[in-house]
Amino acid sequence: MDTSFAICTDLHFGPEAHHEGKLRKLTAHAGALLGGVIDAVDRTPNVELLVNLGDDIEDEHRQADLARYGECISILDRAKADRLHVAGNHDTIHLAEGDLQAAWDRSATWAKSAWAATRRLYYSLDRGGCHFVVLHTVEEPGVRITVSDDQLTWLEADLRSTTLPIIVLMHHSAADQVLIGNRWFEGRAHVCLVQERKRLRALFEAHRPSAEREGILAVFNGHLHWNHVDVINGIPYVTVQSLIENLDDDAPGRPAAAYAIVHVARSRVSVDVRGVEPARYQFDRPR
Repeated sequence: MDTSFAICTDLHFGPEAHHEGKLRKLTAHAGALLGGVIDAVDRTPNVELLVNLGDDIEDEHRQADLARYGECISILDRAKADRLHVAGNHDTIHLAEGDLQAAWDRSATWAKSAWAATRRLYYSLDRGGCHFVVLHTVEEPGVRITVSDDQLTWLEADLRSTTLPIIVLMHHSAADQVLIGNRWFEGRAHVCLVQERKRLRALFEAHRPSAEREGILAVFNGHLHWNHVDVINGIPYVTVQSLIENLDDDAPGRPAAAYAIVHVARSRVSVDVRGVEPARYQFDRPR
């Protein structure tokens, strides 16, 4: 097996966003930066998919959010690689599931049957010799991040249904990340880590890779606006930096311009995070 896919996340098309009185999201750069990512991904050999991990918009109101979500998807659709979409918390504040699904249907008609099968924003599909599982983590603003019991039941059955190596994609994190130094979420685990993360990890760990089965190779998320990795009971949990995060303390700022290329080979999974703050991770696979 030898396949690659790209990841971008937290694109935040919309108004500028400040945190603690300082400019933190360089949203004005979103369109140009995303276009640059697509150009770079198009030049990268053997990329099967461009994965969008969500928070495409900085929510404002329904009319503006619809227009900006559509603008973001239309830029993603310039990519030669097929697109795969995940819903973020900002995407669903003023937009309904049907709004996102309609945009996804136009963006990736080849995958329409995948999310039509669940009629929800979680689904799975096979691509490039891997089984991709997309989860929908739901934020109750300022309170908690949850995954529904119905989705957990579906996930358990879905993981049992495949013999392919599995990649899990979600917006929020299922790891117990140490948040010291994260300027968005230090002391605020309840709004960045999934409440049911121990139940999720137990399901994942029941499908760990071994010499006998392919299992879950890695779990990817966005939302936390930094590059981070945890390996928990043999499964890597990788957080990818936001495309438009301001790496400086305030205006005018420098956008992270971050995206990742993930390469799945028979012996290992490698993650190459590109942008102003590059990172590289490698995880060996059982043989």
